[in-house]
Amino acid sequence: MNTALQDPSSPAPSDGRSLRWEAHRAERRRELIKAARRAVHTLGAGASMEEIAAASGTSKSVYYRYFGDKAGLQQAMGEIVLSQMQDKILAAGRTASSPRAGLQAMVSAYLQMAQTSPNVYAFVTGGPAGESAGNTGPRFADSLTSFFEAITAMMERALRAYLESGSSAPKVGIAAGFWPTAALGMVRAAGERWLATAPGPDKPTEAQMTQQLTVWLFDGIGYEPGPG
Repeated sequence: MNTALQDPSSPAPSDGRSLRWEAHRAERRRELIKAARRAVHTLGAGASMEEIAAASGTSKSVYYRYFGDKAGLQQAMGEIVLSQMQDKILAAGRTASSPRAGLQAMVSAYLQMAQTSPNVYAFVTGGPAGESAGNTGPRFADSLTSFFEAITAMMERALRAYLESGSSAPKVGIAAGFWPTAALGMVRAAGERWLATAPGPDKPTEAQMTQQLTVWLFDGIGYEPGPG
């Protein structure tokens, strides 16, 4: 064979079997994440790998093979869940007619997504209901940080638009730039406590919680929202 005629820059022929195996492995991984998400939704954020595997109809060794350990599963599930939440929250803010309406829409989207499955939310964020708090690996910590940074950045743009309208400029101090971080911290902390509160007459609805948080963000603690 005359190797001199071969183009060294051309890629080597792909191994079809290897590509099929990679595709199969990726699909199997997605299936396992979906099954684990359903299991955590039912069993709770503190479910063990053995419980998750059993509820998923497979063995614990399969999950360890694909994710390494519980932190690896938390990371994989978290990247998907947080991406979905981020898309929903930012889309809600972009379609609003005013900065205040945008913030209210974002708070509502956040609470709705978290309320869809408090157990899954706690599992992927290390919230108060989860055993995973404090066990977050570096890569997942980066995903969680990026999630909150994206929302904070949009809240900052909403605040800037609100201030530039001139309606509150005389009342704004030099610390206003810290408002988005403080606001997000309050929404997250209040939202997680709301999620953990047992249903009853003293628990606000999602709409009531959204309205109250929006009032606190824009009007302060002493302001009482009107009916509706």
